[in-house]
Amino acid sequence: MERVYTKDLKEAAGSKVKVAGWVDVRRDHGKLIFLDIRDVSGKVQAVVLPNHETAHEKAKELRSEWVISVIANVNERPEKMVNKDEPNGAIELEVTEIEILSKAQELPFDLDAELKLDTYLDYLPLTLRKPDNRDVFKVQSEILIAFRHFLNSQGFTEFQAPKIIGDDAEGGASVFELEYFKGQKANLAQSPQLYKQIMVGIFERVYTTGNVFRAEKHSTSRHLNEYTSLDIEMGFIQDHLDVIKLTTKLMNAIVSHLEETCAHIFEKRGVEIPLITKHIPHMKLREAQEILKKEYDDELDLSAPDLEPQHERWICEYVRKEMNSDFVFITHYPVEKTAMYAYEDESDPGYTKYFDLLFRGIEIQSGGQRYHEYDKLVAAMKRKGLNPDNFAFYLQAFKYGIPPHGGFGMGLERLTEKFLDIDNVKRATLFPREINRIDTLLTKQNEDKDEKDKN
Repeated sequence: MERVYTKDLKEAAGSKVKVAGWVDVRRDHGKLIFLDIRDVSGKVQAVVLPNHETAHEKAKELRSEWVISVIANVNERPEKMVNKDEPNGAIELEVTEIEILSKAQELPFDLDAELKLDTYLDYLPLTLRKPDNRDVFKVQSEILIAFRHFLNSQGFTEFQAPKIIGDDAEGGASVFELEYFKGQKANLAQSPQLYKQIMVGIFERVYTTGNVFRAEKHSTSRHLNEYTSLDIEMGFIQDHLDVIKLTTKLMNAIVSHLEETCAHIFEKRGVEIPLITKHIPHMKLREAQEILKKEYDDELDLSAPDLEPQHERWICEYVRKEMNSDFVFITHYPVEKTAMYAYEDESDPGYTKYFDLLFRGIEIQSGGQRYHEYDKLVAAMKRKGLNPDNFAFYLQAFKYGIPPHGGFGMGLERLTEKFLDIDNVKRATLFPREINRIDTLLTKQNEDKDEKDKN
């Protein structure tokens, strides 16, 4: 008999089925044993009656998280017993056979308990089974689906960028170094930036998804040392506004897709689908600072090269109230603040055609127009204190002709965090890597090692 998922049981009323999953809860009422059986698609209540003796005896053994397969009759519940709040609230399984596929040890805590972040992360192989936690990564998966679908529809080609690189793509931020072959030093990639620019010379419009690495010693609710970057690069643009226009269409497409596929998750979590307009507002950094000074902080330094986290929250609050959008682009950062490939605006010297996309109080994306002229790019490298010889492989693309181009990089985990109004980006990250942990806390690993050495 083929397995039936719990989401399809309503159509199987009156028939015998095979269902497999985890024991979510076991409850005994006299001689009746009730089971909530959970699979990837949902949950269903089952009852084991004493007249099915073999199944009844096995049911007495069952505990939470045991993996089982059952043969059962799908019975409609009497009208007064229907639970309208549950997808399978109108049916119940009458179990006739049970096969125990895997036993579980006693759980270290109730899965429904509120857990501290470190406990939640230490037990991720278990805590991710809780539907509320699993839902976060269902939404994340749907973001990726929407990202790819939209870009494919716009003539973009996906490629995979290398994660081991020979030099620092960002020109200054911390990198993870590693020993390569033949005495060569290498780095873990901070970004696919150089490679996606190269690929503009091949496919004109490209995108890539993959992990990137930052060796920054942050310990905050918004930073990770490894995250998933969603990147695009597009050729034959007029300026950064073309990238902003395409990004706006992309974000609208992602929001629409999540409304179609995950509205029930947003509703269950009590989170609003984001407000987004057909044309996401954009303003220069200096304009945003003027607003912040007038509306929130009359002592704000208008010469600051960036927004502080509190300023990002305030400007998003202002834009939502005044422009009906949870998204806003901040453009024209000072040349000294941006990467070596950021295009300086000829009509606004000292400032670049670069932008950050802020969403619900935090930066989720950076992008803009890049230098495509070989001489200007080499000069920009030298101004940043970089040796062009170290970028000879990359510079080949510009020696032999690259069109005007631009793009962005966007953090998948931060995007997920803000869509679902989560308080810490680590809760929107599968197996987060940060200054204090690789799966388990680094201090715990050292303690365990010391204890092992003693023995």
